[in-house]
Amino acid sequence: MTYASVIVDLTAQAVDREFTYVVPDEFNVSPGDMVLVPFGNKRLEGFVTSVSETTDVPQGKLKPIRKKLFEQSVILPELLELAGYMRSRYSCTNADALRSMIPAQLRGGRIREKTVRYVTLNVDYSLALERTHRAPAQRKVVEALKEGGRTSAELFSQFDIAPAVLSALKEKGVIGFSAHAVRREPLHNDGGRGNTDPVLTDDQQFVADRLIKEMGEGQTFLLYGVTGSGKTEVYIRLIREVIKQQKSAIILVPEISLTPQTVGWFHARFGDLSAVIHSGLSAGERFDEWNRIRRGEAKVVIGARSAVFAPVQQLGAIIVDEEHEAAYISERSPRYDARDIAAWRVQKNSGVLVLGSATPSIQSFMRTSPKVRPENRIQLLELDKRVHNRPMPQTQLIDMRSELLEGNRSIFSSCLLKELKQCMKNGQQAILFINRRGHSSFVSCRKCGYVVKCPNCDVAMTYHLNDRTLKCHYCLNEIPLPGTCPECASRFIKFFGAGTQKIEQEVKNFIPEARVIRMDADTTSTKDAHAKLLDSFAKHEADVLVGTQMIAKGLDFPNVTLVGAVAADTTLNLPDFRSAERTFQLLTQVAGRAGRDKLPGKVIIQTYTPDHYAIQCALRQDYRAFYHSEVLFRKRSMYPPFTVIARLVFLSKDKCGCQNTANNALNEFKSQVEELGLAGTVLSVTVSEAPIKRIREEFRFQLIAKLFSGSNVDLIEGVMHRIEQKSDDSVKIEMEINPNNLF
Repeated sequence: MTYASVIVDLTAQAVDREFTYVVPDEFNVSPGDMVLVPFGNKRLEGFVTSVSETTDVPQGKLKPIRKKLFEQSVILPELLELAGYMRSRYSCTNADALRSMIPAQLRGGRIREKTVRYVTLNVDYSLALERTHRAPAQRKVVEALKEGGRTSAELFSQFDIAPAVLSALKEKGVIGFSAHAVRREPLHNDGGRGNTDPVLTDDQQFVADRLIKEMGEGQTFLLYGVTGSGKTEVYIRLIREVIKQQKSAIILVPEISLTPQTVGWFHARFGDLSAVIHSGLSAGERFDEWNRIRRGEAKVVIGARSAVFAPVQQLGAIIVDEEHEAAYISERSPRYDARDIAAWRVQKNSGVLVLGSATPSIQSFMRTSPKVRPENRIQLLELDKRVHNRPMPQTQLIDMRSELLEGNRSIFSSCLLKELKQCMKNGQQAILFINRRGHSSFVSCRKCGYVVKCPNCDVAMTYHLNDRTLKCHYCLNEIPLPGTCPECASRFIKFFGAGTQKIEQEVKNFIPEARVIRMDADTTSTKDAHAKLLDSFAKHEADVLVGTQMIAKGLDFPNVTLVGAVAADTTLNLPDFRSAERTFQLLTQVAGRAGRDKLPGKVIIQTYTPDHYAIQCALRQDYRAFYHSEVLFRKRSMYPPFTVIARLVFLSKDKCGCQNTANNALNEFKSQVEELGLAGTVLSVTVSEAPIKRIREEFRFQLIAKLFSGSNVDLIEGVMHRIEQKSDDSVKIEMEINPNNLF
């Protein structure tokens, strides 16, 4: 008999192990197959992890697999091994890890290949004419099928054929029906780049040659290239070599908004060898692209974070563009970092990993130092000039405090407004960036100071002008804009702060003839919205692009000569130790959208804190100066990468129960750390309310432990898990190591 070890598709810790089943003789089951198995009194889906001719499980306890769900295995052997790594590395269940590797709709049989009904002649053409000589409509079908088959939909639409005609022909044996699979293809647009490889600069060629030379060594490189230095062309040359060697490549981008343009560029160069995976696709498109990759038809995969799990075979290279982005870290279980997964896969396949950015993360750049241990060190490659020696954009800093003293209460400085009008006059385009959507960041009563907050979350609600509603950006709750203050009934309700909608409105107020596109989470919620908005802007159907951070990086529009960072301080004052780093990265990246072609660019940064080193370094586009200042701050304050932060977040609708569980966890943590002899590795440990105290009606407390860098993080994670197991079941607990944010 043959036996299969199966991970049942349940994420509960209690069943997080392999179960053994008998493989019926009629099934040919292999590791990576999805199967239907009996589990208790239910039938559940599961993943086969191994197959054996022997088992230690008593025969009386064994049950047979009920069904093999797909003809082809859905998870490659490499990805099965990766799931084991993820379970250990990210403290998740096997099912959580395996679910990450397939389209969600594959589970439960919610998606299949799309098929169409195909019609062909079953008999010789002359015989078909003879059998239909008294039926003109039937003969019309025979004539249409003379040169080959057609879909029934084509016959109905193009030849005005009724379904009854086909039924009659079927009864006569003249035609036959068959199901043909058709591909649901995502939208592609190359942004006018075309399919020709430009000649590389000497610097680009040097970097490309170095990467190609190191293929097959399992090496990781940090490609630090200023905005407009041509990193994408280097990626393309590397991928050409990968394909030449009959291997595959994965290109990761952080935002869905970047994916359409990036996909278009790669599709123009590699045609149907390229495939795309990201959450903006329909379920059918995502499945079809995944299936093409699984069958080996696509060798170049482009997508957001989850594309790192693409079932490519013979992996030669992974490229992580804009490697500094927090979007590469999943905020749901499994809380994986796509860069770690990429490194694991590259080493497994002896490929090459390229981390590319104009503003590398502090951790990545620090790993290029010769002082780093060899096993953690990565190699640095640089592109420090724009292609064709085009100048970096001219930057100007505007102190908005001075504007206010001069009587300008507008969200635009006089300088930015002047440059914006001149840009429109010259027939050029502008990008205005503010990292907040909506019209106003909060609504307050000028009489009593009341701020309208979400009833479910401890956050101010944002005013949206289009439908005159207040919205919570955490739980998506909406309420009408109150006419009077809910607290004191005053009519002195005022909007404070600014978001993308207000910027859009103000541009139209000051420059009525300007055509404006707004790009934020509200305008890009529908399918292909990102691609359509960017395509419209690329065709100069709009003069000004207003947006949040989704427009700050990766985009390339030759006619954009002006960039305005309307509120540079938005991210600078967030309660997170990375706020300066993220501010510098955003400002530097958005500045890089200007002057990328022959026309020179200008950048205007509006701020209330002009002397902050993050603002000053972004103004000069000086990454190294920022790096040294930030490293000094992190070292003095003992923040990562000099320490490791472990965080437990406790969530419950019962505030007292949540707080008590957090306090009990603190005592348990101290006890376990002392028992295991880890006290010397813990710098500090505290319990407090989370900065956002309540989300979706759940109160939030957090335990934060700061550990010395190099501490035994695995043991600390073990301590955290013991706390989880001993905690009150009514309180949910989320664990993170070096969390993406501390809100």
